[in-house]
Amino acid sequence: MNLPENLIPDDGSPEWMNKADNAWQLTAATLVGMQSVPGLVILYGSIVKKKWAVNSAFMALYAFACVLVCWVGWGYRMSFGDKGIHFLGMPNVALDQKFLLAQTFNHYKFPNASMVYFQFVFAAITLILIGGALLGRMNFHAWMLFVPLWLTFSYTITAYSIWSPGGWLSKKGIIDYSGGYVIHLSSGVAGFTAAYWVGPRATKDRERFPPNNILLMLAGAGLLWMGWTGFNGGDPYTVSTDASMAVLNTHVCTATSLLTWLLLDILFFGKPSVIGATQGMITGLEVVQGWAAILMGIMSGSIPWYTMMVLHKKIWLLKQVDDTMAVFHTHAVAGSLGGILTGFFAEPKLNRLFYQDPPNWQNYIGLAYGVQMGRLDKGLRQMGIQILGIVYVIFINVIMTSLICLVVRKIVPLRLAEDELQTGDDAIHGEEAYALWGDGEKFSSSKYNSVHGIDEFPSVVSKAGGELQMA
Repeated sequence: MNLPENLIPDDGSPEWMNKADNAWQLTAATLVGMQSVPGLVILYGSIVKKKWAVNSAFMALYAFACVLVCWVGWGYRMSFGDKGIHFLGMPNVALDQKFLLAQTFNHYKFPNASMVYFQFVFAAITLILIGGALLGRMNFHAWMLFVPLWLTFSYTITAYSIWSPGGWLSKKGIIDYSGGYVIHLSSGVAGFTAAYWVGPRATKDRERFPPNNILLMLAGAGLLWMGWTGFNGGDPYTVSTDASMAVLNTHVCTATSLLTWLLLDILFFGKPSVIGATQGMITGLEVVQGWAAILMGIMSGSIPWYTMMVLHKKIWLLKQVDDTMAVFHTHAVAGSLGGILTGFFAEPKLNRLFYQDPPNWQNYIGLAYGVQMGRLDKGLRQMGIQILGIVYVIFINVIMTSLICLVVRKIVPLRLAEDELQTGDDAIHGEEAYALWGDGEKFSSSKYNSVHGIDEFPSVVSKAGGELQMA
């Protein structure tokens, strides 16, 4: 049988490559990339006080660019390359033409170039999520050092251990469908740990930190939500029924989580909080690792809500750390919850689809199905592996993040000086997000061009004839 002309293998489309799989992988990666740029850039820049808008947005943009250079330089091969030590791959460049054009690992039907790009956007968003815990006080020069160091000495360890075919947890059969451990639990724990070492925001900012633009915040949140189509839809690494199901379940779980958080806010605080609904959306995106989407959405909207709104005010350690975007609750708690629920709800037939019919696919049995199928030992084993993964990720991130912060503060201060904390963007970058006067120029009498310098604004005096003029 003759193939259509567009399916005939050639140098640009070898026999092992599936054009549809490759096209979807590149599309999915771009959707995930747009979660960070512009998604989280917009979200961070708008959810903070006006004086921190530029700094917060730029922390995200810088991390995205820095991670890409480090990723192709050494990070990808440390995460997915040849085994170096028990929990880490050998560092090597990922820009060699022969390597990039070859078929990627596990016989997925697209080249290494597509896999490097796809995994890069996951690494990038992890660093940006960590940055969310540090908004409003971290020295930008310290952030410039922290990003490549944390990628190299923390992210690569968990990525290799859990995602790489040669990783020890991967071999044990851990299920981390789309980064609940490697991305969300890691970023939540690392962000909380880094926030401890950096220290808190200025007292006034801790007491009152209103968003400077809630409408833009919702735009960023919308990009984050819709970009998750690529986040979970791209992880089967093929155009399949599994990918379709993952996409649908992602959005069902997210919507349910948002509504649950919203209802809890109304019941306990009397008002439908937009910021709260956004937090509920984020927790729903992270928990959907399994397939019981509605139930998981309810739990992802309620359990992180409880830890944030109730436990945070009661537990001494949580009260000591200033976690600006509450990443511990929305990412560490939600990521752990997703991993545990996966250990409970993991459906063996769907895992066979995801893992491309491995010989041991029947080991991937959630506790609920283990009870149903009379294979309780398998279900308990899977739950044990999921809990082991949580402990491992927490251990690695607390230790490595602490060491990295201690090294960085030997070079530059982790926290901004007090005068910079009072001023914000203008003191750090010499730029501000909004012009209060005219077309971008500063009013001559305004030192900071900020509403917080209200005492320096010119007074308005009355003029004869009822006209007003600036004094």
